[in-house]
Amino acid sequence: MRLAVVGSINIDMTVTAERIPLKGETLMGDNISYIPGGKGANQAVAMAKLGAEVEMFGCVGDDENGKKMIDNMKNHGIKTDNIKVLEGVPTGIAMITIGENDNTIIVVPGANGKVDKEYIDGIKEELKNYDMVVLQHEIPLETVHYTVEFCSENNIPVILNPAPAAEVPMEVVEKVTYLTPNEHEAVLIFGNELSPEELLKKYAGKLLITQGSKGVSTCLETGEILTVPARPAKVVDTTGAGDTLNGAFSVQIANGADIKTALTFANTAASLSTEKFGAQTGMPTVSEVEKELQ
Repeated sequence: MRLAVVGSINIDMTVTAERIPLKGETLMGDNISYIPGGKGANQAVAMAKLGAEVEMFGCVGDDENGKKMIDNMKNHGIKTDNIKVLEGVPTGIAMITIGENDNTIIVVPGANGKVDKEYIDGIKEELKNYDMVVLQHEIPLETVHYTVEFCSENNIPVILNPAPAAEVPMEVVEKVTYLTPNEHEAVLIFGNELSPEELLKKYAGKLLITQGSKGVSTCLETGEILTVPARPAKVVDTTGAGDTLNGAFSVQIANGADIKTALTFANTAASLSTEKFGAQTGMPTVSEVEKELQ
């Protein structure tokens, strides 16, 4: 299984505090950490830790953070040959505040905003070598849609994780193999006209809606609604849990697993990731997930 991730590469500046500050309020923080992140890079690391052959596609700045992010991916065994280093543009940064088992995040795109159609044109032949392409919304949306179009024309399966929340044109929904929004993202994409169950049935075999501690739901090709409950966790840090779920699901599907098996594995991996600090550092290995499933 060979997986390509086209997406964001950030450094996460993470502050922990007793709680998340209110508007206009100043709080004393407990700790600050600078951790590799970005939804694209996070999902790539999750896949690599679970044994997949992964290549990351995206852009970083010609700064110290960019070098660190590329080195970090190489250390996880991720191929980085086609990551573009841009002069005079900062590497993306996410400012994260963690408190009371929750978080707030502000993302400054930097080089991620330069992952454009021209960049995709330069990697098209490379993408044809992969069994699946995984995308998120931390690069320009027109680039995401352009990549989906290309993959559809070339019969390359695509998983689109539409986060951060943004509208997805219906023609893009039709062309992706799997769409993995959370409840809020699903409402933004599809509106409120259909109930979650009706929505899942309309997009059976394609739509998976994640619901945090309530697990993840989909509709099987048979018309049966499947909800895989979340594994109870001793939560330390929820950052990256959704990325772990998407990465783990992608690996399982690329390996030929059915949706139920893939979601059970992915949910377990996501839950394990919340029990350690940091998005990527908390992501489990394949042996850790299999041990938990046994």
